Amino acid sequence: MEKYIHESGEDYIEAILRIHERKGYVRSVDIAETLGVTKPSVSRAVKLLAGKGLIDITPAGITLTDKGQELAEAVFSKHKLIRKFFTDILGVSDKTAEADACRVEHALSEETYVKLKEFIER
Repeated sequence: MEKYIHESGEDYIEAILRIHERKGYVRSVDIAETLGVTKPSVSRAVKLLAGKGLIDITPAGITLTDKGQELAEAVFSKHKLIRKFFTDILGVSDKTAEADACRVEHALSEETYVKLKEFIER
């Protein structure tokens, strides 16, 4: 998949996906709380993401476009696989695995992701 955004943008769209799955809607304040950032930071980020066609901003909230949904699902899928590897294979604690997966998901190449997925599925 073509890389549309930087790491922080991936964090935002992943957060939007996860918040929407949990609450059914997404507001800027939800994103700020989830990512531990300020509301002005969220405002800037969502404008950039909207400009890239990854999200829509409406009075009802923030939603992922089809392109944004595809990218968010890819990022989150990578996150979950890495987290699973850390906990199930390496025995890392849940808290550490979650934090490390957040960092590693951005740096992992597609080739390594595919090989890791094949390894875990065996």
